[in-house]
Amino acid sequence: MTPTRKLATVAVAALMAGGCMASIESARTEDEAAEAYVRLVLGVGTHDADYVDAYYGPPEWRTEVESAAPSLLDLNKRAAALEVDLRRLPAIEAGATDAELRTLRRQYLARQLQALRARVAMLRDTRLTFDQESRELYDAVAPRHTDDEFQGVLDTLGARLPGEGAINERYAAFRQAFVIPTERLDAVFQAAIAACRDRTAAHVALPEGERFTVEYVTGKSWSGYNWYQGQFRSLIQVNTDLPIYIDRAIDLACHEGYPGHHVYNVLLEQALVRDRGWREFTVYPLFSPQSLIAEGTANFGIEVAFSREDRLQFERDVLFPLAGLDPARVEEYYEVLALTERLSYAGNEAARRYLDGQIDRAAAEAWLVAHAMSTPAQAAQRVRFFDQYRSYVINYNLGKDMVRQYIEGQGGTEADRERRWQAFTELLSSPRLPSGLQ
Repeated sequence: MTPTRKLATVAVAALMAGGCMASIESARTEDEAAEAYVRLVLGVGTHDADYVDAYYGPPEWRTEVESAAPSLLDLNKRAAALEVDLRRLPAIEAGATDAELRTLRRQYLARQLQALRARVAMLRDTRLTFDQESRELYDAVAPRHTDDEFQGVLDTLGARLPGEGAINERYAAFRQAFVIPTERLDAVFQAAIAACRDRTAAHVALPEGERFTVEYVTGKSWSGYNWYQGQFRSLIQVNTDLPIYIDRAIDLACHEGYPGHHVYNVLLEQALVRDRGWREFTVYPLFSPQSLIAEGTANFGIEVAFSREDRLQFERDVLFPLAGLDPARVEEYYEVLALTERLSYAGNEAARRYLDGQIDRAAAEAWLVAHAMSTPAQAAQRVRFFDQYRSYVINYNLGKDMVRQYIEGQGGTEADRERRWQAFTELLSSPRLPSGLQ
């Protein structure tokens, strides 16, 4: 343990230890603990505008919490007391048919509370390293990669790209031929959504009436966002600040919609909120282990919905023509993208170094341009994302890798796509934690 890490860990422990006094009314059942947890999340949301990503529980709970205006110190004390209450709950009956799911529920509540207290500590100016923060908030730490590892991929990519000069400039020139024209964007995106939904509905029992609407927005640090609204409905926003490449149509339609965020939230609402009455899932704290599951399943869901061959055929036959692009270049384009996918963790390294104070904004943007094949505009947007969401970046690539490993460990391999869908759906419908994927 390095001195910096030890200092930060001690700081978090000291702040968390400050709240072991009992709440006015202790939670004596799992449902009482769940309600107390929801109110705590809403309370943190009064101090952090990004914290509550979705809430569709009783509106009076939010009103009551906002009226009470709890301080961060009070929230920490109440969360600490709730942690004690959870440990004191009666043991789950041996042999109960739902014993495994209820055990996962208690583990979920306990770990989400730990992340909540860590976020409160950060809001009270406790400084954590990138890796400490991701462990506390997301129950996982991303692997480190060296410059030499990325350089090996860059050398291979450079040999594949036409022309001379800097690799990132040649890559940007190559991709320019695959931008979706603005006037064709909605038609392409709607076709991708329909295909993603058809493939999902063939394997997942979607509740009647589920749907989402799409908006095109600007001025955001992200490329797409799903705002879940309850009642099996979502609002999906697509950021059009930067050019949108053809591969993003399926990626965004799957990630934000089917079988990604929209389906994840719909299944949680159906299986856990409505069928079981577990109200803790009516609220989604963004900076929590739930996000690694959400982002990991959303990204891996692209591969669940489309095999490589299926995707290439659909792109060639439908999306490229809709976008006015040359269908003969589909395989060429995706061969290059497969190489750049191996640079995914370069973004994590940029975020780690930037947030740990090892490099400044300009250096972080330059790193992304040189090692992640970002354009200068994309790099600037990405660093704005680092500023706003910090170590959240690990949830996309590490989350995807952890979900893939878990699904394949459950028999959901490429060779058995039916089992892959089954294991994927089971994960979407459960309160499993990132540490439970290992």
